[in-house]
Formats: sequence, C-alpha cells, structure tokens
Amino acid sequence: MISLVSVFKRYTREYYALSNITFEAKKGEVLVLLGQKDSGKTCIMRILAGLEHPDKGEVYIKNIPLEKIDFSIDVSMGYIPYKTVFFEKKTVYENLKYVLDIRKTDKSEIEEKINKAIIDFRLESIRDTKIEKLSLYQRYLVSIARLSFRKLEIVLIDNIFEEISSSEVKELMRLFKKYFFKPNILVVLATSSESLARSVSSHIVHLKYGGIEKIEE
Repeated sequence: MISLVSVFKRYTREYYALSNITFEAKKGEVLVLLGQKDSGKTCIMRILAGLEHPDKGEVYIKNIPLEKIDFSIDVSMGYIPYKTVFFEKKTVYENLKYVLDIRKTDKSEIEEKINKAIIDFRLESIRDTKIEKLSLYQRYLVSIARLSFRKLEIVLIDNIFEEISSSEVKELMRLFKKYFFKPNILVVLATSSESLARSVSSHIVHLKYGGIEKIEE
C-alpha cells in the first residue's frame, strides 16, 4: 500500500533530514516509526501525507507515484500530527460540523453523527468549548472524532504520545484499536517509546539521525 525507495530529504545544503529510506507496508498492518527527536519520523509522515516531497528517491501510495496522487480522489488518508490543526476560535461542535459540511453530508445525518461522536469520544463536557481552550489530550480526542466520520484506508499518527499522561495514552490507544487497527486500514504510527511500539506494531522501522538502523518484521 505504501513504498519508499531510497528516499532522501534535506532542508539545508549540509544536512539530510532523511538519508536512503527504504521500506514498505501493507493494508492491515501497524507500521511503527521508532526513534528519538530528529530521527526523521515527522519528515517521513509529512512526505506520506503529501505535505513534503523528497529530494531524491521514490514514494508510492497504492502503487501510484507520490507526485501523481490526488489526495482527494486516489486515497482516503487521515493524519493526526503532533500539532493539531483546527479553527481555534470555533467550538468542538462547530469544528466537527465543518468537516461534515465540506464533505456534503446529508443535513438529516449531521446532528446524529456529531452527537454519536461526542458520546463515543466523551466530549460532552467540552462540546461548546472553543478549541483554543482545550488541553493537548482533548485536541487529540477531537482529531480522532473528526477522522471517525470518514472511511479511511491509511492513518498517520505522528508522535502524539510524548506530552500526555500514561492514562491518556492508554485511552488514545483504545480508540485507535477500535477505529483504525483494522484489516482494511494501514496505520503508520511514529513514537519514541519502544514499549509502545512493541505493544502495537506489525513491524518496526528503527530510525536514527534520518537513517534506518534496522527493520523488525
């Protein structure tokens, strides 16, 4: 479903953020990118999300070259970055409604879908709270709720576990297993926690200084 072949990416003339990255992952897998800060995890995620392009090498998603992919048609991908993106001055309810509106959801279904998400993700107490007032953990909950409206093929989860409590990590993992860890979805998850990686992964790509140290199947 995804394949990276000899991918290089640099932001300055002297420094490669990614160096000779080659791996692939298939539908139904949980691929973990494991590494510490500046290991290249987020750079790979941004390339897979179409937000960056490699300087050298090839990236394929569903056998389509990255540069030819139309992300609105060719692949249904969800991305949860470390820094979430919302309309900060709007409420949780308004942000959820916006996603359904732009996808032209039948008006008769919008309230039902939002109410179900608010209950499923335990957002009742913050339903009418502006996003700018939310904690990091609450922002991640709303991000997952927003993605739950879509039928996804690929989910990218980028290093969101570093600054939340262990109980919050446990709850997020419960939600990921419920909604995304499924036979028809590829999940790519980035983390610096080896114990977390080993608890969920189909295989692990170990990264260090922008290169691959080893790949564990």
